[in-house]
Amino acid sequence: MYRKTFKFKTVSQKTLVYSLAFTLAACPVVGAGQVLAAPAAASAESIEMSQAHAQVQYRIDARLDAKNMRIQGSETVTYRNGSNDTLREIVFHTFADANRSKATQTSMFEQNNEEIQKENPQKKPEDFLGGIDIRSAAANGQPLVFSNINQALTVELKQELKPGEAVTVEINFEVKIPYGMQRLSYYKDIINGAHWFPVMSVYDENKHEWNKKPYSKTFETDYYDSADFEVHINVPEAYQVLMPGTITTQADPREPGRKVVTAVADNTREHVFFASPNYKVERVTRDGLTIEYYYFDNMPGKKKIVDEYIDAAFKTIQFFSEKYGKYPYPEFRIAESYVEGVAVEFARVIQMGQIRPNRDPAHDTTFVHEIAHQWFHALIGNDSETESFLDEGFADFSKVYFAEKQGDDLNGFKSIQMDDLSSIDKPIAATNTEAGGLESPTFYNKGRQAIYQLYRMVGEDKFDAFMQEYFKRYQYKNATIQGLLQTIQDTLGNEARKEMDKALHDPQFALKPEYRLSEAEEASYWHEQFKNSYHSSLAQVANLPAETMSRIMDKALQGEPLTIVLSDQAGSLAKKQQQTILTQLKGTLGIMGIPYEVISDRQTLKKKLEKELGTSNIIAIGSANTNGLIQALKPGIIPKSKAIGFDWKSNMNQKSASGAYVVKHPYNQNRLLVHFFWNGDALSDNAVEPFAEQMLQSLGFSGSFYQYYVLNKTGHVATDKKIANPLAKFFGEE
Repeated sequence: MYRKTFKFKTVSQKTLVYSLAFTLAACPVVGAGQVLAAPAAASAESIEMSQAHAQVQYRIDARLDAKNMRIQGSETVTYRNGSNDTLREIVFHTFADANRSKATQTSMFEQNNEEIQKENPQKKPEDFLGGIDIRSAAANGQPLVFSNINQALTVELKQELKPGEAVTVEINFEVKIPYGMQRLSYYKDIINGAHWFPVMSVYDENKHEWNKKPYSKTFETDYYDSADFEVHINVPEAYQVLMPGTITTQADPREPGRKVVTAVADNTREHVFFASPNYKVERVTRDGLTIEYYYFDNMPGKKKIVDEYIDAAFKTIQFFSEKYGKYPYPEFRIAESYVEGVAVEFARVIQMGQIRPNRDPAHDTTFVHEIAHQWFHALIGNDSETESFLDEGFADFSKVYFAEKQGDDLNGFKSIQMDDLSSIDKPIAATNTEAGGLESPTFYNKGRQAIYQLYRMVGEDKFDAFMQEYFKRYQYKNATIQGLLQTIQDTLGNEARKEMDKALHDPQFALKPEYRLSEAEEASYWHEQFKNSYHSSLAQVANLPAETMSRIMDKALQGEPLTIVLSDQAGSLAKKQQQTILTQLKGTLGIMGIPYEVISDRQTLKKKLEKELGTSNIIAIGSANTNGLIQALKPGIIPKSKAIGFDWKSNMNQKSASGAYVVKHPYNQNRLLVHFFWNGDALSDNAVEPFAEQMLQSLGFSGSFYQYYVLNKTGHVATDKKIANPLAKFFGEE
């Protein structure tokens, strides 16, 4: 999973850095007189994997009621006892029940659902809830006693299940799909189908107990044994359905207008589906692997971007296959959905958000992260409730490893080397509960640093050999941190194990100084990162006007000159306020590595006005009446301000008003002038801080793109003209 947790508040330099870091952060179902059509015979998958049956085998038949958003289902599950214990019960996760109440639903979609609620006021709070009802459980036609409590379905067996023995249980169930955004949900014209059926828990013979953990409220709780699946879903004929595995479709002869979509997926960690009547599918096969992208054809040129994503997927899968171990399945599928800010991995399938204009698939690190999860989650499993580092840390390192080898300097190893995580006092080996809301910096950022440190210690060839052995040992199995450390010891030696063990369990772990960037290298990295971020953000809006305040920063990052001109005839209080505001601005420019000149006296201004200032982008600060530059350029500023709808004379005459506007430089159409102004002698004392904050926000890349704004006497925006930034919601700046 890749969760964007941006909180971009530009007043603080430290926050600015961290904000960007996170950026770049069976039985037929019978009911109501309707019967599932008999499915077509499933073809065996040609997968390079063990020929032995998996420990768990599912045969699932389900019918989707798209009108009422319910699933009526039946599953036959064969479970083989692989432990040395004799079992008297078996346990299934019923994670769909996490949707019984808002208190148990995952919080990562909470903000999205609040926005959806505002857009759809007719929807009631209960529409955003759902769950699973277990109708019956039986074995050999005999009913079994069961209880479904706190997302754990416990089925009591009539006969003891001894080591090596197998039992087959039939379960009938019905699911209510919640509205909105969840792993299991429907919204607009798509159904996200994760956690929709009872799935076998993992038995821990060391603890002599089944895993009954409910799904994490804050992060992920995905811990399963690999299984063989045969899934049949009866859906309306218009629906496109994607699932992991080999898919076949057959019309339902008993019910015109419906069809049965069948998927066979052997040795697969989990099974999900996505369904929509409006999906289009692009499909490409190369060297025995078929990649499919299910997407909505809702903007010009989208197919071209989808094709580029498919190319990127082939390149990424080939890289990880060579570095770690061959991707063994014949297909890989990508589902576009309306989920915002979160991309989610599943076995053989990943869920991505909406494709936006100007997206660059070749440098989409989130996409690479999710594909890496096919190795670290789908193929090598782990308990993501207690050892999330094993999937998130390795997936995040892998995306950086891939970028490094593609020559992507910004997203490669430098992004690990410059990460300062000294304030995160959580051990990488923490559980989700112990991480306490700091999952991203703990599991992802510190986790990838620990792996990178190991990589640097032993060198690339030995590291790759270790990873291949790790993959060989745990493919289709569940790894543990202790198992990882043992593999390191066996392949890289005792010292490497000792260092990794320390890195994972020391809350104060920090990347060794010799593996970090120098101060100069770090400054250069941040400059390039901001340069890229501004360019990418501004490109999100087609035909964005030249007169936007953020563009002056973009131009400066591209190497154009920048001059800051202060009011030279201001009173003592105003001059003090100018210096406070200038300090904030200089701090931001410094962290971005932008060179600039400051002019604060009339003689220097007169000397440089025609030549140097005629070719420079300018940020002017202070009253129009006391700033010599504004006075000199006023005849050109007034008509140019009309081009953005800013009545210069009227606004400059508003008592106690302040604000900003941007125009093309009167002497140079290729340069910009941004004036941060106040009327009267000075700002009120309580308006200085909000004035500075609004200034930096308007120059940033994470919020709306301003052409002008006017503040009232308390420093709050009274009127403005801005263009919405599609990325703003990811930074919490809407």
